[in-house]
Amino acid sequence: MTQPGAPATLGIDAVERETRLSKDVLRAWEKRYGFPLPVRDALGQRAYPLEQVERLRLMKRLLEQGLRPGRLAGLQHAQLTQLVRQAPRAAAMCADTQAQALVETLLAGVGRDPAALRDALRQQLARLGVERFVEQVAAPLTTAVGARWAEGGLDIFEEHLYTETMAGILRHARAALPEAAGAPRILLTSLPGEAHGLGLGMIEILLALDGASCIALGTGTPPASIVRAVERQGADIVALSFSAAYPKRQVGAAVLGLRRLLPDRVQLWAGGAGVAALGAIEGVRLLPTLASGRAALAAWRAGGGQPG
Repeated sequence: MTQPGAPATLGIDAVERETRLSKDVLRAWEKRYGFPLPVRDALGQRAYPLEQVERLRLMKRLLEQGLRPGRLAGLQHAQLTQLVRQAPRAAAMCADTQAQALVETLLAGVGRDPAALRDALRQQLARLGVERFVEQVAAPLTTAVGARWAEGGLDIFEEHLYTETMAGILRHARAALPEAAGAPRILLTSLPGEAHGLGLGMIEILLALDGASCIALGTGTPPASIVRAVERQGADIVALSFSAAYPKRQVGAAVLGLRRLLPDRVQLWAGGAGVAALGAIEGVRLLPTLASGRAALAAWRAGGGQPG
């Protein structure tokens, strides 16, 4: 019990509950680092001032971020608070650096040994899960391969080998997901002249994870066939993919031509690197990134499925 006029304290049992640090850890830190510094209550038991308890809470949060207790024990409350504020940003920067290093490692193997690349991609899919694999590996690696090919660093056959390898991984990942029956029904394809389908495979996985019902037609579907598929499949949205290889001057006219053929109730999305530099196109939602595709799905639902 706290003596009159003495600072408020908590016993070791209460501190263990409050901080989720075990009694053994508290005693070990006291001996090794000189913190915490408990006082003794009337019964001679350890009692911890509330200021120390709050510092211990902050230390626990930082330990979960990977920092070591020896670095933290000598810091005051304000310093620990500042570290807590910085920790998420530091963790994100570390994650970005690790992801970039992984992509560079995988890129080095493109074109050399397709079997080894396939095994490495499968390993990352198993380790990260399908959502993080798409966002952290498939998307940036595909962009890097495209850039390397454009610079002349990869032969066409090497780019094709990569495409087939990644397409197989994405098909396998998609097949493992449950089929969603909810709205919206999204028809995914590309127009004639666009044979690159990895972007379609990636966004299909993410939209399916978000509960959309996806109808994949593959690449190079003529506009008239897209219109018939919309009618017969009851699609709410048509999502087209344009890679960086598609002639940029033709994108606007191509999507406007399809827009005129589609019912007003059906939204038309155009995504991929090929639309990144385009200005607004009336009646068409441009989605240059995977994240913008997921945002468009959320907007469709928020708007009650109204044309956008």
